[in-house]
Formats: sequence, C-alpha cells, structure tokens
Amino acid sequence: MPRSFNVPPFYRSETIAEIKKVRAILDPKKKDFTPSILDFGPVKFSIARHFGFCFGVENAIEIAYRAIDENPNKRIFLLSEMIHNPQVNGDLKERGVRFIMKTDGSSLIPFEELTSDDIVIVPAFGTTVELQEILDSRGIDPYYYDTTCPFVEKVWKRSAELGKNGFTVIVHGKRVHEETRATFSHSKETAPTIIVLDMKEAHLLCDYMRGKIDTARLQDTLGKGMSENFIPEEHLLKVGVVNQTTMLASETKEIAKLIKDTLIEIHGKDKISNHFADTRDTLCYATNENQRATLSLIDSGADIAVVVGGYNSSNTSHLVELFEEHVPTFYVKNAKEIISKDQIRHYMPAKGEVQETSNWLPSNRPLKIALTSGASCPDRTVDLVMSRIVELISETSSLEEALAAFKSSISSTASGVTSI
Repeated sequence: MPRSFNVPPFYRSETIAEIKKVRAILDPKKKDFTPSILDFGPVKFSIARHFGFCFGVENAIEIAYRAIDENPNKRIFLLSEMIHNPQVNGDLKERGVRFIMKTDGSSLIPFEELTSDDIVIVPAFGTTVELQEILDSRGIDPYYYDTTCPFVEKVWKRSAELGKNGFTVIVHGKRVHEETRATFSHSKETAPTIIVLDMKEAHLLCDYMRGKIDTARLQDTLGKGMSENFIPEEHLLKVGVVNQTTMLASETKEIAKLIKDTLIEIHGKDKISNHFADTRDTLCYATNENQRATLSLIDSGADIAVVVGGYNSSNTSHLVELFEEHVPTFYVKNAKEIISKDQIRHYMPAKGEVQETSNWLPSNRPLKIALTSGASCPDRTVDLVMSRIVELISETSSLEEALAAFKSSISSTASGVTSI
C-alpha cells in the first residue's frame, strides 16, 4: 500500500481528492493515462491523470512542518526554497522559517550567523557536499531534517556506482538549478562529471567524441559544467547518463540514445557495455507519469490549456513546453492571476517573464480546457483555479454541484473518464 504523508489540510482539495481516489480505484496499476472530464455545461475540464504533489514533495512538506512543530523555541532555517511553489514557501516564512540562500545560491543570511542550536532544513532538491560540510562545521546535522527527494538521492547513488566502476557521469540538467548543482557536487566526489542542458549540447559532446571538434571548442561551451581536472579525451570513453529529475524524461532518453549510438559507432556494438552504462532506472517515476499524462491530455484535444505551478518550477515549465506546441497555453501560479473573463496574467518560460493577455478565453461553448499542475503545486491551488474559471464562464453550475454529481456517477464509471 502506498505510503501516506501528513500534509497540512489547507493544501488539500476535496474535489481533486475525489477525482484521484476514483482513478486510483479504477486504475491501480496506473496504466490508463486518459484524462478525467468534469463537465460544467459551458465549460468542460479535461484533468490530467497524474498531477500535483509527488512522493518527494509530500515527504519534504511532512518533514518541514514536523521540524516546526518539534522546535517551537528554536530558530529554523531552510537552505533555500524547499520546493518551487510560492504558496508553500510563503506559508513556511509566515511560520517563522528563514531562508539562508536564494535559489541561485546567492546568500541571504551568512552561515557565520548560524549556531549549533539552530535548525536547518535541507530542501527537496538536496544540497551540495560543500554546504553539508559547512553546516557540519557549525555543529548542525545536515541530515536530521533533510527533505531531499528519495529519487534525487537515487540519482546520486547511481552516479557513485558509475564512478566506482570507472564511468564518467553525464548529467542532463540546468547548471544553475539547485538539484543539478547538488547532483554535480555529489557525483564529482567519485566520478568525472559533465553537465549537458539539451540535445544541442549533447550533439556537441558527440561531435567531440567523433573528432569533429577540438577540446577548446568543447570547453568553451561545456567547460562551466565540467568537474575539476576533467580530461575529455580520457573521460568520455566510458559514460553513463543521469538527470535532473524535473527535466523532460523523453529528452533524457534521447540524449542517452544519441550518446550510446555515438559510442557504438566509435567502439562497435559488441563492446558497448564497456563504454555505456544503462541508467534508465534513475528516471523519476512522477516526472515521467506527469509528462505522459500531459501528452494524453494533448491527444484528447482542448481549446486551451491551463497549467498551474510556481513560475520557477522546472518540472511545471516542461509541461507548458509540451502543451505550447499544440494549443494556446496559460501558465498561472494561482487563481489570482485570472483577472477576468477578458484578462489573464501568466508566465512565459521561453521569455522568462510574466505578461498579461487579453481575450484569452475562446468564445465557443462548450469550452474545453485541459488542466494540470506541476509536482510541487498543492491540489487546493488547482481547485481554486478551476473554481475561478467556472465562476467566470458558468452561470448555472458550481464546483460543489459538480463534485456532488461526480460522486453520484462513480458507480457508473468504468473507464475512469467521468462525464457529469
């Protein structure tokens, strides 16, 4: 039976919980990625099969709130944002938790101000070996309230295994992201390590391996993501690919395949096991499920898509990327971004900016909206976004009425896709 976490009730939603409960009963093995349908008459929501808090996020939230409850008379700090969600981080701040660093690693509070009596929570992304050592030197146990996602730690363990077996670690990730910085720090302890951002950089790496570009060109582009004393001509003979768990799983697979095919071309298929390590088991199940559910949402068709999550959330931005190729997409952090029927404020990942768009709701009725959220977004936030849209469009149906109808229809639901 899946583990349940003690997550504060104000992050939960009765509506979303009921939908997820029905889908879990009907599809316990999680093989059906078709969306759930909530029909309010003028507007129909296609809701992703998988979305919202993942195992790692719920684990982190439980630990963080336990730290607050267990230490009412102590100063409590987070190394940086626990997860990339403004509501969760904002609530922790309101409860007195202070942040030591910004997400880019720049300082907010000097480590010299910390004492052995202070509590420091390690965020879900994990942290670097260097920061763990700093905390330890201040008399603070960096593992006592460590919310590092177990799937991030799995990547670290696999990287260590690769290093012990003489393989170089190639990390698919964003160099400035907390998780990638942490993974890089741990990986380089046992293995030469290099970071690639995308297929473009992977092609450059493979061009070097084929002898098409020189070391200077490689270092100009990827040098900032290389471990100290990285020697390309030696360290790219045996490699394994791991990832920042919030990246597109499909892209990680494409990068790994490109590198494997390149090594087969160079060394031969019969010797590939000596040069390439299979690391498919390190892909995060939640990221993979959410992305597959999003692709199913796209296949089901929609007039627009609404994606809910923090604007600095990597996994959420990748869901937006998937949608944007097919349908007008609006990435909002909460219901307040939906200003009116004619105006919405939303984030554009490609531009790195928030903008306002007019006439965002198509005029056709019924209007079909694809709805999902990132792995660090509370279900309650999704609920409020849906309620806000229903309020603007539907004059007859309320979310409460829809939920009541949904519950009454459970017994007749066979496929997991419920029409109210």
